[in-house]
Amino acid sequence: MIAINALGTFSLMVGLLTLTPGLDTALVLRTAALGHRRRAWGVVLGIQSGTLIWGVLTSLGVTALLTASHLAYAILRWAGAAYLVWMGGRLLWATWRTSGDQGATGSGAGAEAAVGAGASNTLRGGWRQGIATNLLNPKMGAFYVAVLPQFLPAHASHLAAGVLLTGVHIVLAVLWACALIALAQVLRDRLQRPSMRRLLDRITGTVIAAFGLRLALGE
Repeated sequence: MIAINALGTFSLMVGLLTLTPGLDTALVLRTAALGHRRRAWGVVLGIQSGTLIWGVLTSLGVTALLTASHLAYAILRWAGAAYLVWMGGRLLWATWRTSGDQGATGSGAGAEAAVGAGASNTLRGGWRQGIATNLLNPKMGAFYVAVLPQFLPAHASHLAAGVLLTGVHIVLAVLWACALIALAQVLRDRLQRPSMRRLLDRITGTVIAAFGLRLALGE
């Protein structure tokens, strides 16, 4: 199977990737900060479901076909960019639309609308949002294509080894999500203030939309 030093190197790489502030961190933190603990865990499970799919497909060699096909990669890249810009744009628009309303009800309604369909505090709604965000990100697939094969042993099942390595990534990401959700719960009272919620939504919306634009521009 996989050598201990190779497993440690892979764990370090994906650990640093997980800790780097980005789209997943912003989405989980923002959802938990709104007090939607169940939906936040749904987002986490959705993101990690997507990670598992990328890992399995890479182990089977399927994602190599995606990166080799310029058309397929471009279609996925544009679909992902459009989804992220739409989600971030709706979030930003909702904060500006409700900025004149200082009541908690107005701000809360805008935040709910910005998340999109199924914005209630449900595990399923969060899971759909998380897995869509992950699977529509071709850079996630490109990362796995570039990194995972280097750690697959030559004389062992690539699928079993790939699932094991992906499992390490998922465990580290879930532990990081636990810390984010716990932090959001500690700061919940402060983050529930209408002004803070608008600020958080503007930051999150900007991060998501910017990520989508970078994806569209191929950066």
